[in-house]
Amino acid sequence: MDHSTTDSSRPVLPVRPEPLAVRPPRHRLARRFILWRTLNTLFWAIGVLGVFVTLHIVFAGIRTWLDPITWGVGAIFAANLLFMPTYRYLVHRWETTDEAVYSLSGWITREWRIVPVSRIQSIDTVQGPIEQLLGLSTIKVTTASHEGHVKIEGLETPIAEEAVRRLNEIAQATPGDAT
Repeated sequence: MDHSTTDSSRPVLPVRPEPLAVRPPRHRLARRFILWRTLNTLFWAIGVLGVFVTLHIVFAGIRTWLDPITWGVGAIFAANLLFMPTYRYLVHRWETTDEAVYSLSGWITREWRIVPVSRIQSIDTVQGPIEQLLGLSTIKVTTASHEGHVKIEGLETPIAEEAVRRLNEIAQATPGDAT
C-alpha cells in the first residue's frame, strides 16, 4: 500500500467518500397511484375469482373444498382492495440525486433501496394501459446485480420523463463501468 506520511511519520490513508445513507426518500407518488393500484387489484380479483367460479359451475364434485378456498381468496382480495393501495401510497417514496436513486416501497415488508448512479446500466420508462389512461409511468433502473434494480411506480408521466432524462445525463457523465 502506498501511503504518504506526515511529519509525525504516521501514514495518511486515502479519503474515502461517505457511503450513501439509508434514509427515507423525499418524494411521494402521484395520488392517482391509489386508483391505479385499486384497478390492478380489481382486475386480478375478477380473473382469479372468475376461474374459481367457473370451476365451481363446471365441476360439482370439487365444490366442497373449492368453495371455502374461493371465499378465502375473495376475502383476501377484498382486504387488498380496501387497504393496500392507500397504504402503499402512504409508504412508497422515491428520489433521485446526482449520486443515487433512492426508493422506499413495500406493503408488509418495507424495502429501502439505494442505487449509486455509477452502477446504473439502464433506465427505462414503462406505461401499461391503465397507467397510460391515468397519465402515470413506472421508472425501472437496473444494474449488473440481480438485486440492484429499483422500480418506481405511480409517477406522473412528465415527472418520470424528467427524472429519466436527468438520470441519463448524470449516468453518462459519471465515470465507472456500472458493475
